[in-house]
Amino acid sequence: MAHFAKIEEGIVVDVIVAEQDYIDRKEGTWVQCSYNTRGGVHYGNDGQPDGGVALRGNYPSIGEIYDSDNDVFYSKQPFDSWTLNETTWMWEAPVVMPVVDGEAFSWDEDNQEWVQLT
Repeated sequence: MAHFAKIEEGIVVDVIVAEQDYIDRKEGTWVQCSYNTRGGVHYGNDGQPDGGVALRGNYPSIGEIYDSDNDVFYSKQPFDSWTLNETTWMWEAPVVMPVVDGEAFSWDEDNQEWVQLT
């Protein structure tokens, strides 16, 4: 069994687990994806990179983008100021998010900064 995403006009409209022969009989465009792939890295069941084949950039969700030219999945742009990293296929803020133990941050697009949540 493998995971497959159904694509319509470059957008993921469904994600299922199925055998290849089932997909071969389905209408539309179906692209295999990997539940263990994110940021261009394949992860094992322990959540650690395992050196496996990272399939198509990221595991897709419904509503996300399939870029057929680059054969990758990635999410929609969260903010106008963020740029797509074409190695990880993940969006990056123009400022790196601070790391403070036990603290959460939210992006403030108007001020182009991370704001600590209280």
